[in-house]
Amino acid sequence: MTGVSDEIAFRTWDDAVHGGISVAPVDAVMLEARAAALAGRSVKQASKRRALDLAIRCMDLTTLEGIDTPGKVRALCAKALRPDPRDPTVPSVAAVCVYPEMVGVAVAALRDSAGPGHGGVRVASVAGACPSGLGPLPSRLDEIARAVDAGADEIDIVLNRSAFLSGDYRRAFDEIAASKRACGAAHLKTILETGELGSYDQIRRASVLAMAAGSDFIKTSTGKIGIAATLPTALCMSEAIREFREQTGRAVGLKVAGGIRTAKQAWQYLVVIDETLGSHWLDPERFRIGASSALNDILMQRQWLATGRYQDPDDYTVD
Repeated sequence: MTGVSDEIAFRTWDDAVHGGISVAPVDAVMLEARAAALAGRSVKQASKRRALDLAIRCMDLTTLEGIDTPGKVRALCAKALRPDPRDPTVPSVAAVCVYPEMVGVAVAALRDSAGPGHGGVRVASVAGACPSGLGPLPSRLDEIARAVDAGADEIDIVLNRSAFLSGDYRRAFDEIAASKRACGAAHLKTILETGELGSYDQIRRASVLAMAAGSDFIKTSTGKIGIAATLPTALCMSEAIREFREQTGRAVGLKVAGGIRTAKQAWQYLVVIDETLGSHWLDPERFRIGASSALNDILMQRQWLATGRYQDPDDYTVD
């Protein structure tokens, strides 16, 4: 990945606070009004194919279930490389995301199918006691290091909401910074679990904290609770990313995940990113969609644009 910085922005939370990093208050009414206005933007017919292909290229296909097997992970990797085997013009997705135990399986499956470099599809792994983000820090860091040693290109951790919501920002910051160091050459995504933070101001503050601690991406949700990604939340985090870039010169990516099930929802997020952060963020190096359930709908919409007919949903695999 070249679109984000590998350097930790600040050594400590105090450095961030005294280094000119500020957290702007959020006008919730204006934020939600703007998000609703952006959601209503129409995508011209000529642009829909490009938008659909971009959504696929920015997608992280994910399986994080207790019933995951090597066979299921290999099937997911095959779909990641060729989302529609009958149509070679469909691009590969950005990454597959699995539990640490399955990283080696995913690395081997992508290598065997696509040759060196995984065919451009990266391997991501949740680690660090996901989805709670709790547990002894040494154990969390060890899990991160083991996933990287197994071949993970990206690590998804979860913000310690217990520390953050208690006002212990220093601890929350230090744990993310330690996780970043444990990643080595791999890139770090920090999941805020925005549905548990309580307000847009808290989401904004958590976004800035995670970026200042060295996260390469900030991510909305685990998808394991009822409230996941929403357009206002994505807009709030995008505005935090924009201001952090203005304050530090450092670009951080955004991943939206949870509850995104249709092509229409996917391109609504693309509109929010384009309008808030600009076209440079419309790239898998800076934007990801955790929306495995949306892929088949995107493929069906793509087929309709090409032929005027919808493919039978049963023709696509269900992951």
